[in-house]
Amino acid sequence: MPNNESSKEWSGYEEIIEKFIQVIAKNMNLYGITPSVGRLYGTLYFNEGPMTLDDMRDSLEMSKTSMSTGVRALAEMKMVEPSFKKGVRKDLYKSEEDWYKSFTSLFGNRWRHHTETNIEEAEEAIYELESIRNSTNDEQLMQKIDLDIERLTYAKDYYRWLMRFIQVVESGEIFNFVPKYKP
Repeated sequence: MPNNESSKEWSGYEEIIEKFIQVIAKNMNLYGITPSVGRLYGTLYFNEGPMTLDDMRDSLEMSKTSMSTGVRALAEMKMVEPSFKKGVRKDLYKSEEDWYKSFTSLFGNRWRHHTETNIEEAEEAIYELESIRNSTNDEQLMQKIDLDIERLTYAKDYYRWLMRFIQVVESGEIFNFVPKYKP
């Protein structure tokens, strides 16, 4: 049985880890991940081994459905993966410990979809404005449309550049330009 001093130390330890798990959750929120899913990732990350949904539920005091949804979301982002332990029949999960890999996957997934949509929207707006321009005799409207088509073309070029940047991140080439930190 731990003595009183040891109990204080364990308490201090748990408080520090919980505080950092909150930091992880807050940072993941920047990427559109809910704080509860961020806490789930942090809990898996600091756990000594893989966890079942029941273990996660007990640790985070959340519903098993929430845990399942959170694990599925993290798995899609390649931040959590299934694990196996001999003799355990329930599904086990562990965190991806390579944060560089997690970031590149998460960044790529989140930004690719939005950037592709933005390119399509810019192209559609250009097409529709050209249609109006071709059917009008209003000189002022034609000038305004020409200016806006230039702006939309600039935006489309930016989004195409951003797609190249996303590819550099997803492929890992980014680490040729910004190497991983190695102490």
